[in-house]
Amino acid sequence: MQRLRLPPTQVRDRTFGDDRPAIVGILNVTPDSFSDGGRFVDVDRAVEHALQLQVEGADIVDVGGESTRPGSEGVSAEVELARVLPVIRGIRRRSDVPLSIDTSKAEVARRALEAGADMVNDVTGLHGDPELARVVADARVPVVVMHLKGTPRTMQHAPEYADLLGEVTARLRESVALAAAAGVPRERVVVDPGLGFGKTVAHNVELLRRTPELAAATGCPVLLGPSRKSFVGALLGEPDPGRRLFGTAAAVALGAALGARFLRVHDVASMAQVARVAAAIGVP
Repeated sequence: MQRLRLPPTQVRDRTFGDDRPAIVGILNVTPDSFSDGGRFVDVDRAVEHALQLQVEGADIVDVGGESTRPGSEGVSAEVELARVLPVIRGIRRRSDVPLSIDTSKAEVARRALEAGADMVNDVTGLHGDPELARVVADARVPVVVMHLKGTPRTMQHAPEYADLLGEVTARLRESVALAAAAGVPRERVVVDPGLGFGKTVAHNVELLRRTPELAAATGCPVLLGPSRKSFVGALLGEPDPGRRLFGTAAAVALGAALGARFLRVHDVASMAQVARVAAAIGVP
């Protein structure tokens, strides 16, 4: 399958294209994320982990202060800011690694970008806060727009689609249009099908398999986030997220071979190797 060639994505001083997949290391500074909640609520520990992710091969570190696990209720902007700002400032004092802020709130994004973040990752695809697209445009940074059916609290309550790829694509095109209306050019937009966000196991598998079609339909590079997700656990029969390394590796390998530009993972060192070899081999 021939990969679609899209314009490169510029994040800070790094340019990410189609030569190899970029690894986005996950840093959740929350007490309740599904896999690593509570591990990095201490600022110094979180900063050290970010630096370790960079050493292991992370091209970008994605900092999140609000859990979006199934059933989560969300937190206020004040709580989110109190969690992420000290960590972003601490990382920036010691490293120039590109940083992404994982938030759906305009105020959190604005202040995180001022503190040193370089990219916004929004699980609502710019549908949650009408001011967020303008913040991204004013800062002239890239944005990841994700597909989310429902809300984190309700998204896994028997999600249904009449046309899975068509509906996901249509919603992401709306996100791209929201970005454009605010002045964000298409080359700064990355789309994410939202694996695990309002999808069954079968939905996740199909979306992963159809990564090239998603890129072609939106005209944007794709970020995939299969790391330790429940659909991987369901396929393995493994309830412990921490024991899904090889299942995650299979999903990462497929995503890389199918041309995903960004792969968001917990286990950076191992997944960087998996992704780069799989991308080099590709698919027929």
